[in-house]
Amino acid sequence: MSNIKDAVLNSYGKNVRKCMKCGKCSATCPSYDEMEYHPHQFVSMVEKGDIETLMKSESIFKCLTCYACVERCPRNVEPARVIEAVRFAQLRKQGNNHLIPDMIPDMLDEDLPQQAIVTAFRKYAK
Repeated sequence: MSNIKDAVLNSYGKNVRKCMKCGKCSATCPSYDEMEYHPHQFVSMVEKGDIETLMKSESIFKCLTCYACVERCPRNVEPARVIEAVRFAQLRKQGNNHLIPDMIPDMLDEDLPQQAIVTAFRKYAK
């Protein structure tokens, strides 16, 4: 559990303890009605270490990553990045982030820049 919390906090790089629970991030969220846990709740739950609950929630995929919450946060906590970090931790835990070299030929497309494939391979082959 602490390994997952550490991974989320390290990939995120901000201090969730700075959150003053004002709710401005949630008030501006366009996905508010679709989310089980709202941006301010995500930050609070990460601070408390309740990341496993968040990883099971569909809310991590409801976030649009529009960064409206980031713009409204008076303490620079960046809730969208917290949600994104939990989303990536969940995908890594499931093993859904792996790209196998044999999959690359099927992805080749004349319109797709080669750099996109190389970047995806670097990101998802970990």
